[in-house]
Amino acid sequence: MFDSFLLAFTALFSIVNPLAMALIFSQVTADSSPRDRARLAGLVSVYSAIVMLTALWAGAYVLNFFGVSMAALRIAGGFVVAERAWALLTAPERHEARKQEQAAGDGDRLAESAFFPMTIPFTTGPGTISVAIALGSTRPTHGAGGLMEFFLGMSGAALAIAALIWLSYRSADRIVAFLGPTRVRVLTRLFAFLLFCVGVQILLTGVLDAFPLLSQKG
Repeated sequence: MFDSFLLAFTALFSIVNPLAMALIFSQVTADSSPRDRARLAGLVSVYSAIVMLTALWAGAYVLNFFGVSMAALRIAGGFVVAERAWALLTAPERHEARKQEQAAGDGDRLAESAFFPMTIPFTTGPGTISVAIALGSTRPTHGAGGLMEFFLGMSGAALAIAALIWLSYRSADRIVAFLGPTRVRVLTRLFAFLLFCVGVQILLTGVLDAFPLLSQKG
């Protein structure tokens, strides 16, 4: 069980990176009240847990039911991640102002933004879903005891990542205060650029999966 937990935790943490995303969260919700930010952090962590657990245990079946391949998921998801990151990178003030206006104007809109775009694609996007589906596919096929330990370890890792998301997002103000506004803006742009690169990589991986002959040329 510990081996399963450690494998899933390290894989999910590396792709979710809640500490880095907390800076983007702080920028997007800068004009919201502390109560609204705390509420949003809780909703994002709950939605992220649901996304990861669903991808771990039912992701492959859902994709097969709708006839969606992993390549299609990566292409579509990578495009969304790259587009959102590019908007934040090239026009952060306008992007932030639009999000802040939505968040400050209506609590229902703030709750709606918790799932999209804060949970998907920013926090647990197609990269996280792909990793979770891949982890779930390694489940043992024999032995009820081994399957139960695998289930508990993987599920525990997903819940631990969700708890870190909640803690990081809820502490985003303290992180910003510690770093200072100038460093935060620099790091936010840096993480937005890295997020853009992640989106492009997910998109490229999906294209190569869909057209394997492209990877064999040259």
